[in-house]
Amino acid sequence: MFARHSLVWLSPQGWQSCQNSSRDSVAPSSHAALERWQQADWPAIVRRVDADVDAEAAEHLVCLGIALPPDPLTGHKVRIALRAPVAEVRQIRGPLAIDAVIAAAPAHWRDALQMLATQVARHDLAFGVYGSVALQALTGASYVSASSDVDLLFSPKTQAQLEAGVALLLRYAKTLPLDGEILFPSGWAVAWKEWAQSNENRPRLLVKSNRGVQLTTMAMLLASFVTPEHTACMH
Repeated sequence: MFARHSLVWLSPQGWQSCQNSSRDSVAPSSHAALERWQQADWPAIVRRVDADVDAEAAEHLVCLGIALPPDPLTGHKVRIALRAPVAEVRQIRGPLAIDAVIAAAPAHWRDALQMLATQVARHDLAFGVYGSVALQALTGASYVSASSDVDLLFSPKTQAQLEAGVALLLRYAKTLPLDGEILFPSGWAVAWKEWAQSNENRPRLLVKSNRGVQLTTMAMLLASFVTPEHTACMH
């Protein structure tokens, strides 16, 4: 299954499928935007699977979206929901690395982003950037505004990495408008700010996956770091 926030490049047939499937639900102006998106060969973004797509259908269908640049007067951003056959996916990759977005970020963010990228590499952590900063880097269009955040997807492989990464997020949130999610090995993601504020008085957290949203506990999320070998020893 395709992970949320991943970047997907489609074949021409894939874009045609998107146009056909969204023809009745998308405004004519948005269809023109889709054509420009295809011509520029920009990626679509993987989103949560639609509720009417069952598990079997999800094996052959990927739910995608694109966000157009915000209106310069109102700030309104048009988001277009798409679907495409998995067979028409040309390429898929994770969110952009922090290094890849620095040049496109506002000048007053760049030094702090570079320092964060250096610390991420030093600790061998997996961080990706999505949202407005990533779209600005990918397309060259103006997505970032004064109210924009730097959306980060942090994917720790161990509890030690989790602790190191959250410490970095807390440190650099003092100089950057950091937002985003921690993606656990189980596939569930939680807002990093919610995780950082969680404790025994807040036992349940809102988590997201490719298939939906639910409440779970810190213990359940931490349990996803347990290796198969450890699991075998516990039985």
